[in-house]
Amino acid sequence: MKTSQFLVISGLSGSGKGTFLRSLEDRGFYCVDNLPLGLLTKFYELILKSEGETAKAAVVIDVREGENLQDFPEIFNQLKAQPGVQTELWFLEASDAVLVRRFSETRRPHPLDPNQPVLDSIAHERDMLAPIRLVADHVMDTSRFTIHELRKHVAGLFQEQDVGQLLVSLVSFGFKYGVPIDSDLMFDVRFLPNPNFVPHLKAFTGADPAVIDYMNSQEATGVFLKHVFNLIDFLLPQYEKEGKSYVTISIGCTGGRHRSVMIANALAQHLIPLKYHVKVSHRDVEKG
Repeated sequence: MKTSQFLVISGLSGSGKGTFLRSLEDRGFYCVDNLPLGLLTKFYELILKSEGETAKAAVVIDVREGENLQDFPEIFNQLKAQPGVQTELWFLEASDAVLVRRFSETRRPHPLDPNQPVLDSIAHERDMLAPIRLVADHVMDTSRFTIHELRKHVAGLFQEQDVGQLLVSLVSFGFKYGVPIDSDLMFDVRFLPNPNFVPHLKAFTGADPAVIDYMNSQEATGVFLKHVFNLIDFLLPQYEKEGKSYVTISIGCTGGRHRSVMIANALAQHLIPLKYHVKVSHRDVEKG
């Protein structure tokens, strides 16, 4: 029997919590938005403690809860300590500029105070939610996602997995476009020879055979991959023992087009034959 799942989604207004929740609903979760904090424990018991049944449920609890929000970390930690249920807290956020733009595009007032500037409300909300962010199992920055991209990303995170199967998300990126803040492990491969400076390789990506052959011809590539394979083979079982269900490994080069893509794909080829569920995304490969 699969382990029951109970997910709590929190985070900043405008960060995509509703989109996240709707995507979970599409994956078969029983979802409730803006559940009063006082009902969280009762909801947990009713949905997930039905003897002999396996359930998937998700709730959104955020700044709309008001003053009671200060009690959330303690209540959540009590639920998380209960055996037999995979209980996780996902905290969504985005940059100030992106949040301001989203409120402007939707013409919706900020729920904290519609009469003050949005930027002031965002700052206040960050302070209010800071204790919740500290106890989150996963922090996701949605700044780079459109609504459709976020739904697709969440669907990929929660697609059906075998019991106990760890989801390993491999993300290639370019440092010049910013570092993914939701990484559990991060590797900087800018020390490897850059195909971008090889004229006949510049137009390709790290997924093309010519670039792969070039990278594999470099001694440093093989030495690096050997060490990384050994490290990951050690770490992932430790994460599973800790109770993690999801690990993000980010690999960065300068532009996110050649070296990081090749290395991320090589890691996927190493992990796929093992017991892990592997998801690969190349964040910046199309940015030139």
